Amino acid sequence: MADWESTGVTADPGRVHTEGRMVRVALEDARDRVADLFGVRSRQVVLTSGGTEAINAAVWGVLRADPGPVACAEVEHSAVRDASARSGPIATIAVDGSGRIEREAIDAAFAHSRAAFGRNPALVHCQWANHEVGTVQPIAAVVEHCRDHGVPIHVDAVAAGGHVPVDLGALDADLVSVSSHKLGGPVGVGALILRRGLRVEPFLVGGEQERARRAGMENVLGAIGFGAAASTLAAPGAMESERMTAQRQSDRLSQLALATTGVTRFGHPLERLPHIVCLGVEGVEAEPVLLGLDQAGIAVHSGSSCSSESLEPSPVLMAMGVDGERSLRLSVGWSTTDSDIDAFCAVFGSVVGSLRSLRS
Repeated sequence: MADWESTGVTADPGRVHTEGRMVRVALEDARDRVADLFGVRSRQVVLTSGGTEAINAAVWGVLRADPGPVACAEVEHSAVRDASARSGPIATIAVDGSGRIEREAIDAAFAHSRAAFGRNPALVHCQWANHEVGTVQPIAAVVEHCRDHGVPIHVDAVAAGGHVPVDLGALDADLVSVSSHKLGGPVGVGALILRRGLRVEPFLVGGEQERARRAGMENVLGAIGFGAAASTLAAPGAMESERMTAQRQSDRLSQLALATTGVTRFGHPLERLPHIVCLGVEGVEAEPVLLGLDQAGIAVHSGSSCSSESLEPSPVLMAMGVDGERSLRLSVGWSTTDSDIDAFCAVFGSVVGSLRSLRS
């Protein structure tokens, strides 16, 4: 990789000339780094344009070989739900009030699939952790349960990757989606990680790139950034240090926000990502709170990152049985400081109080 960095050469990694071979080395080095972070072999890593493409490729590849119903929960990301709905009927997996999936809910979805469609699902989705409320699923138990029933499973690890240990070699799920920018790398690159020996029909066709598993010239610069971020997190103690810092900051953020009357926290109290806090704010809708905080220089969000153009209530919170229209999603990151937490807490209560007074 050093020669590539020193010369600045960019070329097609599929070519056999010197420049192409140099870029190929850089690309494969990046793939190795991503594979090392997730505990798999580099040949299992199919580079994509991001988590959304990886999810669509997983659904397409499985259902092309075996068209049939898909089982997933409403707490799954919209990319999972929409790709599945476009491909076939859905058997919904219920969740509890924290957004967790239990084995009995999977069995109920399987039973519904057999009753309604005459067979078990062709594919099951289970996210590693939720992108809105941070709840971590009992993913190992879910994967084992699906394997016992002979049903392929796709795991959306986009929200979890880089924030909690994600050992895909030990998990041995059939397909796993990950994204670079969620773990500190550049946007526009991700990966679909396949179980060893599994072959699925490519979602994008028209070339032999990625060992004929995804057509189109690879985003080499993005992959190198992805690999660099993965390598940083894979260093001894690095992810644990980041996790502890994020946990401390999010706990403080949550504690101070909950001091405001009528504010609750959604998601599992213990089994959750360290960097996400989802709050319910009684008596006022999310958008005015977002705007009020924005005017004070505080950037927060409501719902998932892919629902900012939608006025619909959060399907994640609705599936959990809580108000889907009055939530705030707060997240801390590598650049978050204690002064950022102080700035939020200094204005949050007054913004909510002002809005409530206008309603009354």
